[in-house]
Amino acid sequence: MRRIVKAPLFVMLLGLALGAASTELLHAQQGGIKRTMLQKGDTVDIPGHEVVMGISEVTPGAAAGRHTHPGTEIGYVIEGSGTLLVDGQAPREVKPGDSWIIDAGKVHDAKAGPNGVKVVGVFVVEKGKPLATPAP
Repeated sequence: MRRIVKAPLFVMLLGLALGAASTELLHAQQGGIKRTMLQKGDTVDIPGHEVVMGISEVTPGAAAGRHTHPGTEIGYVIEGSGTLLVDGQAPREVKPGDSWIIDAGKVHDAKAGPNGVKVVGVFVVEKGKPLATPAP
């Protein structure tokens, strides 16, 4: 198991961002979405938390579904485009090079554009909890 050392590495990962013991996958696999785990490890500076990093590839028009995380999500678009839907905020169109931060417990969804979307996600979440929980 890898250990993430300090906040500077976390800040570096900020530019890279978008489960329970096959929680090793980012959320449960669902139609139109392929998730690949890249790494998972304990944090040193935030007791009781871990960092999970992965890639999500979403087919054209597919949606992640409304959900929350037990910690912060940091996302970064590698290719394609999509719409980020965060409760209480206007829909946000995202394209390669765009990034975001979503606070713990905030209900959100994402929908891929006409060519699909590929994102890197970094999550700093409470250890032992499911990476994502469906929301109404």
